[in-house]
Amino acid sequence: MGDATLWVAALTAATAVLASWVTSHGTARAARIQADAAAATVQADRLRAARRSAYVDVIEQAQRMGDLYWKVTDAHGIDDADERLATLLDLRVRLRGEYAVLRQRVWVADLEGPPAVAAAADRLRRSTSEHYRALDAMITGDTDAGQRFADCFAPFWESVVSFVDVARTALHSARL
Repeated sequence: MGDATLWVAALTAATAVLASWVTSHGTARAARIQADAAAATVQADRLRAARRSAYVDVIEQAQRMGDLYWKVTDAHGIDDADERLATLLDLRVRLRGEYAVLRQRVWVADLEGPPAVAAAADRLRRSTSEHYRALDAMITGDTDAGQRFADCFAPFWESVVSFVDVARTALHSARL
């Protein structure tokens, strides 16, 4: 009988050790999976936040440029030629500075991806070119330039709206 008790005790101990090992191995694996999932979630949240920030920066900069475009339109209506020219020259300098900021922000949006958003941001950036050419023509006295400048606003704004739409879709529907 003593031998049977010893065997039962040994078998119980071995079973307990094996069960403990299986449990600890399973627990460690589950912890590793949970940690990996948490890290992936944190990474996805950081990427989404970085993209959102980049996209908001592009939109805000486009709005600043749009505000200056309205000021150019107002300045074109100034009756005094010298005052009009001085105001247009000042606005051209300001637009150059704002364009430099827009270009930098478009690059950041391009880095953050995805490609559809980068393409929309670049289309927005390129939509500013005609405004600049029309402004230069206004400064040199071209009488049709004011209307050409005004005609540029709708395509510019369409590119802003398109960028917002593409960026929204990218943020809300894509897996990061």
